[in-house]
Amino acid sequence: MTNASLHIAFLGIGLMGRPMTENLLKAGFSMSLWNRTRAKLEGFEGRARLAQTPAEAVREADVVICMLENGPVVDEVLRHQGVVEACKPGALVIDMSSIPPQTAREHAAALAARNVGHLDAPVSGGTLGAQQANLSIMVGGKREDYERAQPVFQALGRTTYIGPHGAGQLAKLANQAIVGITIGAVSEALLLAAQGGADPAAVREALLGGFASSRILELHGQRMIDRNFVPGARSRVQLKDLRMILDEARAENLTLPLTQRVYDEYLGLIAAGHDGVDHSGLLLQLERLNNTRLNDKPDQLADE
Repeated sequence: MTNASLHIAFLGIGLMGRPMTENLLKAGFSMSLWNRTRAKLEGFEGRARLAQTPAEAVREADVVICMLENGPVVDEVLRHQGVVEACKPGALVIDMSSIPPQTAREHAAALAARNVGHLDAPVSGGTLGAQQANLSIMVGGKREDYERAQPVFQALGRTTYIGPHGAGQLAKLANQAIVGITIGAVSEALLLAAQGGADPAAVREALLGGFASSRILELHGQRMIDRNFVPGARSRVQLKDLRMILDEARAENLTLPLTQRVYDEYLGLIAAGHDGVDHSGLLLQLERLNNTRLNDKPDQLADE
């Protein structure tokens, strides 16, 4: 089967969904698109079918991809806006949103009852990874569904099969724990250096050559120095993910003190009105707590 013979419905044309859709179109797939805010479909006229409802988008689709903000939104679209019922038997739903593992399992069961496959396949890599088709995709579900989804995944990034339904979401929670905590660590380290009189840009460069090096220090450390908090991944989404981590930990009788502390800091950031900034904007909350600034550059918050 060629890519051109496979029809994909893509639900959610946002910061991540838009570049992902572009890459799928470049790979030769025919597509139907739906987004709650129809203006975000601008630019796809003539290249894909633009649907008025999610149920309309999926009706003829072989593969349905969801890239929506959170579990309640995914649940609303799948179960209350007719997607489960509208999917044709034998279709495959790939949910690339970040949602609770148990919700993913419930969606898989609801779709299986109608002979529709399901994979939970959340991603890491941000908007840059989406643009470059270099996302890390963590997949839960049946192995045979994972294998048949490979032509789609290959247009978006690299995959790892994690395990049964919900396992992809568990991997994403692990990813987001590391991301959130590390953003907090980088914020504190750079502010500590700057407050003591060191150049935070030089400190970042030095640390990149040592054991503290990470993608967070490389990319988000630079964002902090530039004060570029125009979102790639929004703080409210990071907060949502940290809340899911803590909920899952409670369900498994675990205590995660680092995650809890970083969750509280993001809660403070959002309470201060910064829910739309990039998650590297946690620096703003640390600066507010200490009544100081990393540097005197102006904040870039244009898309907040």
